[in-house]
Amino acid sequence: MSRVDHRDRHLERIAEVRAGGGEGRGAEKVGYPIRVRAAEVVRTAMVGAGLLRVTLGGPGTEGFEAHSPDEHVKLLFPEEDGTLRLPEPNGNMLRWPRPSPTSREYTVRRYDPATGELDLDVALHDGGLGSDWARSVEPGAVVHVAGPPGGLIVPHDYDRYLLAGDLTALPAIARWLEELPRTAAGWAFVEVANADEEIALSAPEDVEVRWLHRGDAPAGTTTLLADAVRAIRVPGGERLYAWVAGEAGSIKPLRRWVRDELGLAKADHDITGYWKRGVADFDDDHDH
Repeated sequence: MSRVDHRDRHLERIAEVRAGGGEGRGAEKVGYPIRVRAAEVVRTAMVGAGLLRVTLGGPGTEGFEAHSPDEHVKLLFPEEDGTLRLPEPNGNMLRWPRPSPTSREYTVRRYDPATGELDLDVALHDGGLGSDWARSVEPGAVVHVAGPPGGLIVPHDYDRYLLAGDLTALPAIARWLEELPRTAAGWAFVEVANADEEIALSAPEDVEVRWLHRGDAPAGTTTLLADAVRAIRVPGGERLYAWVAGEAGSIKPLRRWVRDELGLAKADHDITGYWKRGVADFDDDHDH
C-alpha cells in the first residue's frame, strides 16, 4: 500500500473517532506515519514563568502530522562522546538503535502547516537535560525530532470533559481547550507554583478553569490537584471523559477514583505520569 493510501486511511479514522456519532464510543489511539526530522530552531520565548517555548521550523517540519492535544515527540540529543544516534525509517515506523538514544519527550503544543512552525513548550526545572538545552539553544541550531507516533483521538460528543495536570501537562491542556468544540462543558484544573506560571487559555465558555497554587511546596509533593479534582460532581446520566497528567505519584489516587468512584470505562479516560520525582528520564505507559 502506498504512503498516500495509508495517510488517507488514518486521517479518515481520526475524523470518524472525533465525530463520535453519538453512539457512546470512547477514545481510540490512532497511529500516524512516524518520521525523524532535522528541524531548525526559529526562536525561543517564555510562556508564563514556567514554560519556555521552543519554535522549530525549516524544511524538516514540512508535512508534520498533528492531530491530538496530547501527542508527543522525542527530541534526540547527542551522547556524552558527541555522537548522535538516530532511528532509521522502517516503512511507516522507525527502527531504534540499542541502547536507546538520549532523548526527552515533549507535547506538541502547536503545528502550523502554513509556516511549518512547530511549538514545543518545555517545563523548566533545574538540572534537566531538556530544560538546560531549551535555555541555551540559539536560533539556527538543528535538532532532530522523532514522532509523533500517533495520538489518542477523543470524540467531541461527550457531555463533559475533565482535564487536570501540573505545569508539565499545561501545554496539552492549553491545546485541549483550544481544540474542544466551543459548545463543550466541563472542568480544567492546573496546578502551578503561583500566578506567575499561569498563562492565557482559550477555553470554551462552559469549561471552568481552576488554577491551583501550591506556593513554596516542591512540584509533585502535595495532594492539591487530586483533592480539587475529586471534589467535582458529574450530573447523573452524563457521559464524562477524563484526561489527567503530571507527577506520577501525585496523580495515582485519581487512577482509582476515575475507575471506582466515577465508574469510567478504559476508553473514557487517560491518566498518564509525565514525570516522577527523583527520576531523570521517567517513561509511563498511558492508562486508557
